[in-house]
Amino acid sequence: MLNKIFHLKEKKTSVSKEFIAGLSTFMAMSYAILVIPAILSQTGMDYDSVYSATIIASMIGTLIIGLVANVPYALSSGIGLASIFTYTLCSGLGYTYQQALTFVLLCGIIGLIITLSSVRKKIIEAIPKFFQDAITVGIGLFISYIGLINSGIIVFNADKIEKGLAIGVTPSLGNLTSGSTILAVIGLITLIFLLVKKVRGAYLIGIIVPTIVGLIMGLIDLPDFSNYSFAPHVTLMQFDFKGLITHDNGILVFLMTLFSISLSDLFDTLGVFIGTGKKSGIFKIDKDGQMPKNLEKAMVADSLGTITSAIFGTSNVETYLESAVGIESGGRTGLTSLFVAFFFLIALFLAPVVSIVPMVCVAPVLIVIGVSMISNVLNINFHDLKEAIPAFFIIVMMPLAYSITTGIEWGFITYVLVNIFSPKEERSHVSPIMYIFAILFMVKYVYQFLG
Repeated sequence: MLNKIFHLKEKKTSVSKEFIAGLSTFMAMSYAILVIPAILSQTGMDYDSVYSATIIASMIGTLIIGLVANVPYALSSGIGLASIFTYTLCSGLGYTYQQALTFVLLCGIIGLIITLSSVRKKIIEAIPKFFQDAITVGIGLFISYIGLINSGIIVFNADKIEKGLAIGVTPSLGNLTSGSTILAVIGLITLIFLLVKKVRGAYLIGIIVPTIVGLIMGLIDLPDFSNYSFAPHVTLMQFDFKGLITHDNGILVFLMTLFSISLSDLFDTLGVFIGTGKKSGIFKIDKDGQMPKNLEKAMVADSLGTITSAIFGTSNVETYLESAVGIESGGRTGLTSLFVAFFFLIALFLAPVVSIVPMVCVAPVLIVIGVSMISNVLNINFHDLKEAIPAFFIIVMMPLAYSITTGIEWGFITYVLVNIFSPKEERSHVSPIMYIFAILFMVKYVYQFLG
């Protein structure tokens, strides 16, 4: 039955592979369901309600993408968008959390409309092939960079502090003798050994081993169920459309903010799908740039996930980069997503168990994933500046700006500029969509600059 639903044989996978992939993905992203409530509760939202809402929205979104698109991705509230929710919308612009949730709902609706109207499809078809390779490489470096920072192997030091601000912040090698970093190094060595030996479930074992070592060394606490409530509770439909429209910020600020968040959500999703799906073959974009049907379905599922998150009371649900862990573990179908959703269900009632695995134990897996994704750089013609310059900015800006969207934005802008500056006979064919979005991105930066 499962083979008939998910086409396991056709995808050259099995139930056991999909289970390991689902568990690996869940363990890699489980930190989110603890971090998101901590961020959003600063707006006055109830922590327990946000915890339940985040898990329920993640579970529903992951189920939708697995069943509708049959791809091995998992959804949850994004840390970046949760930070925008709390520190930009609420703290910075003074919106209430009810009004911020209305922003989330509108972003999901806009994303759904864009997808159903085939705008997203046209965007993907307009993107040159080398863009797809550059995005894959950029995301690989981004994931590895996140792992290096979360492990403590790379840290940021400030030369001095002036008026409360860090001056001259530079990256450097961290303290490799600290307890948490030792766990990360143990995990990294274990994972490299397992991958070289081609051990099945290497990524999952690479997370479990340092976690067990941390428990033995007393660096990780055992689950604490004292004073813990097993009953989840959420408050639905906390929207304030009238307050959002009549807010003192005015309509222009509202529209520009909505535009900015919607663009970030759109291109973050596209980046994850293109970057991870192209390398693994899950999304096979043909030589003419035509988008496969499962990619379109996956993007619909992502938008529905965002709408669901707003309804239940949490920030934008998005497709998680950590889905790459499950993909590298062999996940190829929506059955992986179903297993992830099952683990979300367990987490809904067993939060203390989820907290056992710290980010430092997941970090080694993220570091190593970049190894497989960076090979796509060989497909980029760096002898042609029309490819080299935008590809360079995509690859470099993703990790250094800590944003998939920023890397794609700089790629769009520089690709258009380099073709405008090139002699007419040497210019590449540039789709009008590339020009439109390059202009939109530049307008966005000008608006942010003018403040």
